Amino acid sequence: MMLARVRGNVVSTTKSEKLHGYKLLIVVPIDIDTFEEKGSPIVSIDTVGAGEEEVVMLVAGSSSRQTELTENRPVDNAIVAVIDSVNLNGKRIFEKFPTES
Repeated sequence: MMLARVRGNVVSTTKSEKLHGYKLLIVVPIDIDTFEEKGSPIVSIDTVGAGEEEVVMLVAGSSSRQTELTENRPVDNAIVAVIDSVNLNGKRIFEKFPTES
């Protein structure tokens, strides 16, 4: 599993019948130590209703076909969670809805 930020979407009117009706998003992996984007963008199928700029959890390979929406579909990467917060080594490094101090 990895974390990534949603940066855009892919529109495809012609595609495998097994992908009709599914949202494809462009995500960029996040380095968990720095929480900065790293690496190349990835196209991922959205199984949870993620939106642009949200931080999400991805699964790849055979794990990406383990959700109700992706079972027996030609996918290699799936968004399986929208992240609300991340704590690392006792410190909050990400919060979707920051609390006011």
